[in-house]
Amino acid sequence: MYDFVAPLWVWDGDAPWHFVTVPEEISDAIAARTADRRSGFGSVRVEVTVGAMSWATSLFPDKRRGAYVLPVKKQVRAQEGLSSGDRVMVRLALLES
Repeated sequence: MYDFVAPLWVWDGDAPWHFVTVPEEISDAIAARTADRRSGFGSVRVEVTVGAMSWATSLFPDKRRGAYVLPVKKQVRAQEGLSSGDRVMVRLALLES
């Protein structure tokens, strides 16, 4: 299990996807633990908890950031009152693929 705090940011693209960047040291640890079971695009299945909400999703590698990024869906942002730039407390647990 991994806990961290990081800012919520908006993807610079056509769609308003919101993400949190997983710290580099945690990203490196996850990459090492999942080298033999990553899905398409190098994604890793995780269970995430932010505030009172938990859900299953995937982390995606982002070469520009040198770390995994975590998508934070609209339902979570609305329920937890999160906006771009807010610092988010995240708990991640790896799931078997």
